[in-house]
Amino acid sequence: MTLSPGATVGILGGGQLGRMLATAAAELGLAVHIFSPEADPPAADVARSTTIAPYEDAAALAAFAAAVDVVTYEFENVPVSAVRPLGDKVRPGPRALEVAQDRLTEKAFLAECGLPVAPHRAVDSAADVAAAMADFGGNGILKTRRLGYDGKGQVRLAPGADPAAAFAAIGEVPAIVEALVPFTAETSTVLARGLDGSVAAYAAPANVHSEGILRRSTVPGPLSADLEATAARHTAAVAEALGYVGVVAIEWFVTDDPERPLIANEMAPRVHNTGHWTQDAAVASQFENHIRAISGWPLGSTARTADAAMINLIGHDADDWAAHLDNRLAKLHLYGKKDTRPGRKMGHVNVLSRGVDFSRAD
Repeated sequence: MTLSPGATVGILGGGQLGRMLATAAAELGLAVHIFSPEADPPAADVARSTTIAPYEDAAALAAFAAAVDVVTYEFENVPVSAVRPLGDKVRPGPRALEVAQDRLTEKAFLAECGLPVAPHRAVDSAADVAAAMADFGGNGILKTRRLGYDGKGQVRLAPGADPAAAFAAIGEVPAIVEALVPFTAETSTVLARGLDGSVAAYAAPANVHSEGILRRSTVPGPLSADLEATAARHTAAVAEALGYVGVVAIEWFVTDDPERPLIANEMAPRVHNTGHWTQDAAVASQFENHIRAISGWPLGSTARTADAAMINLIGHDADDWAAHLDNRLAKLHLYGKKDTRPGRKMGHVNVLSRGVDFSRAD
């Protein structure tokens, strides 16, 4: 199915990614209908229609599906049970959600696709955590298998740490322990795959995290041309295996090991924070290309048009939004969220240049 201008795109989830997808759709002449379980979602401000209902409301979902021509999602934790009944209208399909919603399943799937992954163990008890720590020299990261993001549901393990306390800290739920990867940099591949199977990858940025939250992404990134092409091929293999339509991202650790220079960390079946720089420094942004892909349209060029630093505005960072308006190199993007909380992504700014000192951009 290929959409025509005037068709309606349904988006499950009403956060900032849905907001930016809706804006991109509007610029292509498409209407947007948001489905969100949260009252007053940011995406509703820029959408033609909004349904506020829980994902478990089968009647509301059926009415939503009947009102739109295609359905996509902006959040990987939308219940698969809500997506599957929507049938062929959903792009990307529910299999991508199934894989991404369970870290153990995700690791196995990525490895099956030929991507190097960190050594890891499934854990279901404090004793399992202790055994995994012993396997990995006392170090590791304990992560819930489901529902963790932006550093939530994770505990750093070190020699002498109490396995029972760590397991209690994540709620004593099924989890994995990952061995620590000695990395030199973090990067990501954001790739679009069209309905016809064509793929296009964006430049891989240098990503900096703090407290589990992305703080900045900078292009050019840390990879050689050959290694960037390898990362893109791996990501395309994942998308092909899923029959994926839309934008997908793989986060990577970059290492000094010539045998394993890239280690896949996570997959995101959606547009991605590390691709926000594309709004102002690529021919077609990740948001435009996601909408193009799910509409059955040709992909736009992913070519980079400038050097860029994307800086997340976390919590009260956004209070100083006006200062960015005084920077002629900056493009400010605020998400319209009403409540400011520590650790909440309130917006981002893209600083564009060739040769700007990005260490001083914020």
